[in-house]
Amino acid sequence: MRQYIYGKNTVIEALKGSKPVYQVYMMKNVKDDKIIALAKSKNAKVNIVAQKNVLNDMVGRVVHQGIVAQVEGYDYYEIDEIINHIPKGKQPLLLMLDGLEDPHNLGAILRTCDAIEVDGVIIGKNRSVALTPTVAKVSTGAIDYVKVAQVTNLSRTLEDLKKKGFWVVGCDLDNSQDYRAVDYNMPVVIVIGSEGFGISRLVKKHCDMNVILPMTGHVTSLNASVATAVILYQVYNSRHPF
Repeated sequence: MRQYIYGKNTVIEALKGSKPVYQVYMMKNVKDDKIIALAKSKNAKVNIVAQKNVLNDMVGRVVHQGIVAQVEGYDYYEIDEIINHIPKGKQPLLLMLDGLEDPHNLGAILRTCDAIEVDGVIIGKNRSVALTPTVAKVSTGAIDYVKVAQVTNLSRTLEDLKKKGFWVVGCDLDNSQDYRAVDYNMPVVIVIGSEGFGISRLVKKHCDMNVILPMTGHVTSLNASVATAVILYQVYNSRHPF
């Protein structure tokens, strides 16, 4: 199903990628020659519009930077597809988001996942944010490169992954250790809980270990996307030490 995406970088990455782009809409005061050239090379029609309301009607009153594109909707992958695409010799790294609801957090997380080559992100079908235009905008194009699986049962998915040799590391306070104390040189699934409630009880049961980010200030928690970025970069550091 077709959908609209917005924002300069998001549209540019879509035009550079393999996903079909059908229409590009651009305010006449923000005409961008690079986008026009990319659109022509992809056989996407470019529409120059005079009124901001034309774009607002497509994507709402968001910061669209005067640029909107109509693209093929974002596809989800099967777990086995993601695993089969992992390069030979690479330690697999998956990220599971348990109940994450904020599209801005998901977009920022996808951006980090692209930066350190996370093999795939797993989200739930229920009570969880999906791949929306806002996610695409915040990810600044990373949504086109990071494989995302949407599953009905996160707990059962972890069961299956553990049978395939994955270790599950949850970001949770219970029986936790410092996130820097773990050697992540193994097939691993990092589990991040929801913004308000953390990791759900059934998902927590499948975690082989829990990690915590030490905090010595007055605030007792971090934004979900920030915490995810810190842990994922520790995985990268563990696997690629100086």
